Amino acid sequence: MKIIFSGTPEFAVPALQMLLDSEHEVVAVYTQPDRPAGRGRKLQPGPVKSLALAAGIPVYQPLNLKQDADIAQVQALDADLMVVVAYGLILSQKVLDIPKLGCINIHGSLLPRWRGAAPINRAIMAGDTQTGVTIMSVVKQLDAGDMLHKTVCEIGAHETASELHDRMKVMGAEGLQKTLALMQAGQLNPEKQDEALVTYAHKLEKSESELDWTRHASALARQIRGLNAWPVAQTKLQDKVMRVWQAEVVAGNTNNSIPGSILMDEKHIDVVTGEGVLRLLEIQLPGKKRMQVADFLNAHHVAGLQLG
Repeated sequence: MKIIFSGTPEFAVPALQMLLDSEHEVVAVYTQPDRPAGRGRKLQPGPVKSLALAAGIPVYQPLNLKQDADIAQVQALDADLMVVVAYGLILSQKVLDIPKLGCINIHGSLLPRWRGAAPINRAIMAGDTQTGVTIMSVVKQLDAGDMLHKTVCEIGAHETASELHDRMKVMGAEGLQKTLALMQAGQLNPEKQDEALVTYAHKLEKSESELDWTRHASALARQIRGLNAWPVAQTKLQDKVMRVWQAEVVAGNTNNSIPGSILMDEKHIDVVTGEGVLRLLEIQLPGKKRMQVADFLNAHHVAGLQLG
């Protein structure tokens, strides 16, 4: 098949690589415009663009893919199928109607649960024990198309969103490969989504990073895991903002202390919460690298201090 690939971040890279290694022909890659990055704020290509250029694939970066000239370019490619993976643009019906076999998408959840921008993070923060990848048809309504293939995976008890992301991007490529084989064999069995089961994974906001120590320890642990690696959970340690990369719930006596209090323990940073105790494992102070709490405590004494 002649395939147009639309994607931008690292999550989409394994799927594009699978297509490049397959019998199919990737006739073009559509990706978001380059963004400023790094200290110099120079324009940097996204991961998908970098792979496409290295493979010699034509790359297009329209601002919205709604202009007549951009739509005409898609038509001129005469593709059989468009594969969309975290592209970052909502495709118009005009674009969706162009490929002969339509458009399909790789989505990082078990639809209809967690439609939207941040399904991996929201699954962890909500305490889901299971998630997966859904290959679906693309329709105008967000993530509402028929489901073509699902891969299920367990969420590890201590797994962060970044770790789960790296597992699921590979699962997405494998699911896409199986879906294309079924499509060519005429064996796809599209399944409608049950609208009564829909939940939305709203975009992550920096405002969600602040840890509220009056919450349950397990909820705070999920928040920390779900916000790793962006925007990263944080709290105040005296006058400094301390980022918290990893933590776990532990058994402990809070001694009726105020939430946010650090318990008297020279080897750990155990924090009183609204219910239970949270042990910080990996932290980061401004201008410093991430570090294990054990290393931090070699040079700092925090027992008895208040966080937040």
